[in-house]
Amino acid sequence: MVFLRKVRTASGATAVQIAQRVGGRDKVIEHLGSAHDDAQLAVLMEAGRRKLHAGQGELELGLAAQGFADAVVQGQTSRILVDVVRQAWQRLGFDVIVDDAFFQLVLARLVEPTSKADSVRVLAELGVRPAHRNTFTATMKRCSQRGYRDQIATACFAHAAAAGDISLCLYDVTTLYFEAEHEDALRKVGFSKERRVDPQVVVGLLVDRNGFPLEIGCFEGNKAEKLTIVPIVAQFIERHNLADLVVVADAGMLSATNLKALDEANLRFIVGSRTTKAPIDLESHFRWHGDAFDDGQVIDTITPKSGKHRRENDTKLKAEPVWDPDTHEASWRAVWAYSHKRAVRDRKTLGLQEDKARAIVAGEKAAHATRFVKAGRDGRVVDEASLARAWRLVGLKGYVTNLPAEMMPAAEVIANYHDLWHVEQSFRMSKTDLAARPMFHHQRDSIEAHLTIVFTALAVARHLQDATGLSIRRIVQTLRPLRDVEIKVAGQTITAHPQIPATTQTMLDSLTH
Repeated sequence: MVFLRKVRTASGATAVQIAQRVGGRDKVIEHLGSAHDDAQLAVLMEAGRRKLHAGQGELELGLAAQGFADAVVQGQTSRILVDVVRQAWQRLGFDVIVDDAFFQLVLARLVEPTSKADSVRVLAELGVRPAHRNTFTATMKRCSQRGYRDQIATACFAHAAAAGDISLCLYDVTTLYFEAEHEDALRKVGFSKERRVDPQVVVGLLVDRNGFPLEIGCFEGNKAEKLTIVPIVAQFIERHNLADLVVVADAGMLSATNLKALDEANLRFIVGSRTTKAPIDLESHFRWHGDAFDDGQVIDTITPKSGKHRRENDTKLKAEPVWDPDTHEASWRAVWAYSHKRAVRDRKTLGLQEDKARAIVAGEKAAHATRFVKAGRDGRVVDEASLARAWRLVGLKGYVTNLPAEMMPAAEVIANYHDLWHVEQSFRMSKTDLAARPMFHHQRDSIEAHLTIVFTALAVARHLQDATGLSIRRIVQTLRPLRDVEIKVAGQTITAHPQIPATTQTMLDSLTH
């Protein structure tokens, strides 16, 4: 039996030989050469396989006679990785944008997030002939001039609509900071989720229930989170001419103005409620049942639209009111749930906060602004009333909605709200895997173009992740080393294709279904 074998040499190289099994020992028929890296090894193995398949007595390529030193590697490409990204690009309908430089910027963002200038290096390492730096600069300008984000958002909507239900969307915000000293009209110092004091912008992201991006928007860095949801949702429904939509957001979006605006636009909403509203919403429960709750208990009731509205819940009645938009004009529907697991976590947190408050009052810790400490006649004192109220409410989580119970049961309201982790995951992907931060752009158009590239890359990444069950980082790490090698030897050019492990082939197969 004649076969190829690899032997480690004293110099650390890998020798490739054609051998034959004779009398229980391997007899070397021909030494093809020694490889010092994966590319050279792939070429030697390919040459050996071709010779074995051809059944020739002498290798046509002349490697044995001339030595491997005569072979010249002309190029290497991560063809499989580039093809996977390009196929995803086409499946999502992003090829509506006929601008290869824009595709290259998104590809580089997916593979190794870096600056626009350094993207040239990333692309060259992939074996892609990069566009000129000036072309990339022009592409950034074309992003706004030709409405690239609008086209990408339209394609994302079409993909999400074809893949599943888009009647419910998830919304959240994050902040992206700049390596800059001074503020301007857009980049401003504001509340930072990362506790930074750099100028920043606020970014709002709307995704479907699985986390696939649908709409993105950019706001001034000092803009309150609750003021971003209505513009983004309004832009989304206007773009796609939607008549019915349920928007889910966390408690940061909870404001009387926001909920009124969404309701007047005939949109449904589910937002997280603040625990401080529980004493009012659950006034009847506390009167009739005290502060006892069962694990998993759900209370479906009503909550005042604002502090100025009258309370419509009659605490003389033991049964909780069933919200009706016509009957309860001054209230929204409120769903409260109690969890023993949440209560354990809340008690631990609350205990630490109480210890800290008492230590500050006792002078054992520096006097920083903290919960449950207030100013008294003789200095700082523990706010015992607030503390007692907080202990009474551990384990409770509230949700506010304008969806009637007959349209969506309480359990489904809670389940839909819990899907918010999908949008949080998308933000984590954009900040880590796609490195949306920090930003080095100065002009608004450049900042918007950067977000368009990140938004597009996020859509491709989510699509690949959903298809394979692997993170975009894992996909890139798996496929990037699989390189096609083009080599010229003895006047002939051959291309050595990488051997694909079975697990990797399974991943690739999942992208074709």
